[in-house]
Amino acid sequence: MDKIAKDVGDIQSRLLDHRPVINAEVRYFVREFEEKRGHRESRLLENLNKMVSETNEQILPTDLEGMLSDVVKRLEAANHMAERVQQRELEAQQSMQLQVNMERLKDDWAEFLKEQQRLKEEVNEEHAKAVGKLSTKYSEKKKDLTRFSLL
Repeated sequence: MDKIAKDVGDIQSRLLDHRPVINAEVRYFVREFEEKRGHRESRLLENLNKMVSETNEQILPTDLEGMLSDVVKRLEAANHMAERVQQRELEAQQSMQLQVNMERLKDDWAEFLKEQQRLKEEVNEEHAKAVGKLSTKYSEKKKDLTRFSLL
């Protein structure tokens, strides 16, 4: 029975466990690949890695600084433009407020002139009445004086 279990285990490992076959195939493929290519790809990848490293060290920081400087300049220009727009809006608001104030002052001035005209007419009426009273009083006095002088 021990022999049957060993045979069943051996059959099972041969049918289900493919690791030894796969490992052998991978080793064969790698050996063939390395012999035919002669490590060209690894050298090419090493050269590319070296070039990328050099590029990152030299070009990227310089370009990054240039880009940052350009971005800062653009931001400053945008900020300046925004300030100018705000100044124009403020001036427009002040101008509109001045126009409103001027209109209100014109209305107030027109009202003031009307009131002055009304007061002037009132004073002229009182003056005319006073002149009329005085004229009648003086004419009466004149009559009295002429009457007394005839007597």
